[in-house]
Amino acid sequence: MHIAVLDANTDRSALAARNVSEMEKFRALLAPTAPDWTFAAFKVDEGVFPDTLAGFDGIIISGSPASARDSDPWVGQLQALIRDAVAQDIPVFGACFGHQVIAAALGGEIGYNPHGWELGRVETRTHSPAPWMDADCPVVALHAAHKEQVTVLPPGARVLGGTDLVPHGHLAIGDRIFTTQYHPEITTAFMAELIEEMDGTVESTVTDRARQGLPQDVNDAAMARWIANFFNQTKG
Repeated sequence: MHIAVLDANTDRSALAARNVSEMEKFRALLAPTAPDWTFAAFKVDEGVFPDTLAGFDGIIISGSPASARDSDPWVGQLQALIRDAVAQDIPVFGACFGHQVIAAALGGEIGYNPHGWELGRVETRTHSPAPWMDADCPVVALHAAHKEQVTVLPPGARVLGGTDLVPHGHLAIGDRIFTTQYHPEITTAFMAELIEEMDGTVESTVTDRARQGLPQDVNDAAMARWIANFFNQTKG
């Protein structure tokens, strides 16, 4: 598999500088399940896009502090590329911002979470699993860092799992689109750094609650299997 990682991360802080890129986060996530996959990174928030999608077996769209509702030209260009990928039958996976921008590109709507920031470990129940998801993992805990979410589904989307606060937690459209509101690529160590970075910029209840979840395990390995299964099933 050769995957295009569309890096949408607009963070230029010291936190971002001392940690690996979005491509390396996804490479590390998928390495135990898909050690032979290769990746190419495109810094789409800086206007760097693939000249062509030919030669790629799939696309991953990263998280970002940016909003899928932003009017920045690169966001519109990214949404156009998503539609091109769908038209070319190229599978696309998105996490957090990626989840939202895919939904927006395909006719969904994005809005603020009425409960405010969701930060730290979140357990999401899979109530309608796709064929590429493990039936023996009905609840998946992943890290979250968002204040927006998909409020209106794009046509044809089905909800695979969610929570009371984020009902559209995992989505699929056919067998070529798979997205999650969460961050399987974020390690617990990175989340701990992010919590400290956000301390004082959000309500203390948000960071306090996030810190309480740090000692608990997350199911990033399960999500990595799902992502790998999703791309592999598109190859027949």
